[in-house]
Amino acid sequence: MGLAVAAPALKPDLLFKRPPPRIAVVPIVDASNDPRGAAMATEVTSRLADGFAKIQNISVVAPRLMVRSGESAAATAAASDYELRGELQLSDQSWTLRARIIKADTGEVLSVTAASASVDEADVQLAQSRLAAGAGHVLARRLNEILEPSASAASTRKPSAGGDKVAVEQALASINPTTRERFGAAQAMLQKALTDDPDNVDLAVALSSLQLRGIQMVWFSPEEAVTVEASANAMLEQALRLKPNSIPVLEAHCRFLSATNHFVESLVTCARALSFDPWDGSALYLIGLGQIFLGRFDDALATFRQADRYDTPAASRWTWLLGAGLANVMMGRDEEALPWLQRSIAITPATGRSHLLLAAAYQRSGRFEEARAAVAEGLRLRPGTTRLNVSPPMKNVSPVCLAAWDRVVQAEVEAGLPEK
Repeated sequence: MGLAVAAPALKPDLLFKRPPPRIAVVPIVDASNDPRGAAMATEVTSRLADGFAKIQNISVVAPRLMVRSGESAAATAAASDYELRGELQLSDQSWTLRARIIKADTGEVLSVTAASASVDEADVQLAQSRLAAGAGHVLARRLNEILEPSASAASTRKPSAGGDKVAVEQALASINPTTRERFGAAQAMLQKALTDDPDNVDLAVALSSLQLRGIQMVWFSPEEAVTVEASANAMLEQALRLKPNSIPVLEAHCRFLSATNHFVESLVTCARALSFDPWDGSALYLIGLGQIFLGRFDDALATFRQADRYDTPAASRWTWLLGAGLANVMMGRDEEALPWLQRSIAITPATGRSHLLLAAAYQRSGRFEEARAAVAEGLRLRPGTTRLNVSPPMKNVSPVCLAAWDRVVQAEVEAGLPEK
């Protein structure tokens, strides 16, 4: 009787544990008219099913399970909450996977995306990985949005007509080519939007993430950095309370821990972000960076290579390319580091630190003229850099990493970096 009286006041999950939503991964349709198409579609389907099976808050009905149990695809889909469907097409130059998530009971299309991979790709498995990751990354994030609606006070305020989303998109778009001026414009845009809507979790996460990038780029004075760090921490703690399973919130927290040199904690939080989007290259980059500073160079290189195999999101590609170059330099594999660093700089050349790292690799490879040119470009982009201030903050860094970093800085000095 007491339970019956209390039931209306209790959340249903407290009385009866709800099963996680089910998503049926329907075999991808081969529309390529190519002998290779059927095998490619089968493999990409399996990779998508395996990836979604890693997502923490859903369960997956995989195509091979349908066959083994004798169920038809239609019957299995009908027993699921969502369906993932796709078609594989082939042009003269690329494979294209078009995929969508559909609400099973209504047929409503909730998300649509397309991913491409080169037909000339020498590594067929790499093409399969990038097709699955390109579609899976977008669809996993959309599914996360559906399953983790905002728990902020937004539900009680007047509708913003999408103004908060526009502010976030415009701010982030303005800093794709990262410069200090664009950073300042994006920060001002988000601060104004958050002032107008102080309870908006998405705006708070976007602003804290942006400010942490500013800390990493040393675009704040030491005094400003302390204030910004405290503010970002407060915003993220509030966001985590409201949306603990949100990918953007977990990414922002992961980035905060990395930027403030809490590397062990960052590995845990970034891994949690991956448990909702297994193809999250940004989280993989931050995991690799933490492994670098903890002296686990081989692990870091493997992590950066995994991010490169996924290549999602494309806007963050320069980060794991830089990370792979850094890992190789830290291990003394300078020739192997060069193509990674060159590819990263070709995408985002404005940091300066990348050029100085490139200079160290050139110097230790005996390419002294190129080393001096790289130092000159690094100093042009980052004037005032010397041996004394070229290193990132070294709090909580392992002795193995410190020793390797000292060798890198010495090579930069030999290539022309001023002592002071």
